Amino acid sequence: MAGGKKPSKRPAWDLKGQLCDLNAELKRCRERTQTLDQENQQLQDQLRDAQQQAKALGTERRTLEGHLAKVQAQAEQGQQELKNLRACVLELEERLSTQEGLVQELQKKQVELQEERRGLMSQLEEKERRLQTSEAALSSSRAEVASLWQGTAAQAALLAEREERLHGLEMERRRLHNQLQELKGNIRVFCRVRPVLPGEPTPPPGLLLFPSGPGGPSDPPTRLSLSRSDERRATLSGAPAPPTRHDFSFDRVFPPGSGQDEVFEEIAMLVQSALDGYPVCIFAYGQTGSGKTFTMEGGPGGDPQLEGLIPRALRHLFSVAQELSGQGWTYSFVASYVEIYNETVRDLLATGTRKGQGGECEIRRAGPGSEELTVTNARYVPVSCEKEVEALLHLAHQNRAVARTAQNERSSRSHSVFQLQISGQHSSRGLQCGASLSLVDLAGSERLDPGLALGPGERERLRETQAINSSLSTLGLVIMALSNKESHVPYRNSKLTYLLQNSLGGSAKMLMFVNISPLEENVSESLNSLRFASKVNQCVIGTAQANRK
Repeated sequence: MAGGKKPSKRPAWDLKGQLCDLNAELKRCRERTQTLDQENQQLQDQLRDAQQQAKALGTERRTLEGHLAKVQAQAEQGQQELKNLRACVLELEERLSTQEGLVQELQKKQVELQEERRGLMSQLEEKERRLQTSEAALSSSRAEVASLWQGTAAQAALLAEREERLHGLEMERRRLHNQLQELKGNIRVFCRVRPVLPGEPTPPPGLLLFPSGPGGPSDPPTRLSLSRSDERRATLSGAPAPPTRHDFSFDRVFPPGSGQDEVFEEIAMLVQSALDGYPVCIFAYGQTGSGKTFTMEGGPGGDPQLEGLIPRALRHLFSVAQELSGQGWTYSFVASYVEIYNETVRDLLATGTRKGQGGECEIRRAGPGSEELTVTNARYVPVSCEKEVEALLHLAHQNRAVARTAQNERSSRSHSVFQLQISGQHSSRGLQCGASLSLVDLAGSERLDPGLALGPGERERLRETQAINSSLSTLGLVIMALSNKESHVPYRNSKLTYLLQNSLGGSAKMLMFVNISPLEENVSESLNSLRFASKVNQCVIGTAQANRK
């Protein structure tokens, strides 16, 4: 064992030796344990010292970290202050530069002001000299002004005299204008033949002739010849009979090539009579499809060359009223547009829920003892320009009653009556005048058989045609009664004549357009229309009187 070698194993019977070995081993273990306890104690002391050092170092570390954070914050604050100081320095430098610029500018301005002051001083001296000169001239001007006042008074007197003379000339113009219209006749009849439309057969030669007037081809045509063959005579005699020629004479005849402007030029002076206080009524009469609505309202598409009498008449009235405003006249215009369908009055200007409610419109006196007629529940629209008139015509065209007949797929089955109430006033002279312009598009004048349409609505179409023919017949009777100066004029036999009675009598001027078709198939209806127009053309109504106050 002492040599580091393990003792040999004792025999089992050597218990004492084994005990000695165990005691020796126990001693060595105790020594080893003591040594280890000492080492452990030393290590624990070292650990305790290390922990104390670590704790002290941790405390010192925390102190240093706090100090470091404080130093860093101070450094950042110092940097921020330095940055702010630099910005402040830059700002101060900029302000200094600006102030220096302002100083230079002020110095420059000061120099300019000094120069301006010297200039103003020189101007002041000049003004003072001129003022002295003006004061000297003023005294002489006052005398001249007094002289001018005297001249102005003379000019004002002359102007008043000329205004009086101009007014007298205007009154004389109205008198002569009315006299000219009376010489032409208070009932005039124009005949207009529409052109052949695309798709229609070409009329045979000689069907319609327009003989020249006494002055030759340069005179406007006033005569028309219509040729009609009689097949029954040809059949009875066995040989073709020559066509029968019917000659008619009117105040003016417009062949198919006549334009809308040419037609209106002929009636423009008559329309102007309404501004002078004379009621004016213009009819378009003829069979369905003869061009009545085209004559009165114009063609589709808004082509100015195709405008009808209604828009042209209102444009002319607006223009003349504007010219007369320079003479002290002021005019106002109120329009209404109604249709008479089966002796029922309908408002063509109705909008919204009032559309088609014709039963609510009745013809009534404007007041007790008044001769003026009005249509109840109808719109009376003030107008002052062409755009407003175009809108009313468009609305009326949409509302007008139309139906399919054998003559025309969109035949007007009602009389349309456009009325313009005109009121004029001359305030300085206390003069007033008022009249109405009535433009009437009559329903188709064809007889029962040609216009009758087959189908479920035959009975209704028959009633329409009877009402139309009855009202047209009443119109002829009224004109004849007026011409014959009969004591009773049957105005109330028809809603049409009742509404227009103030535009048909002796105080009115009347013109009828008889529109005819150029087609051979319509010769019978054209002949009837021409015969009716000839009877009207032979009528003479008394002298018209202006409605003035």
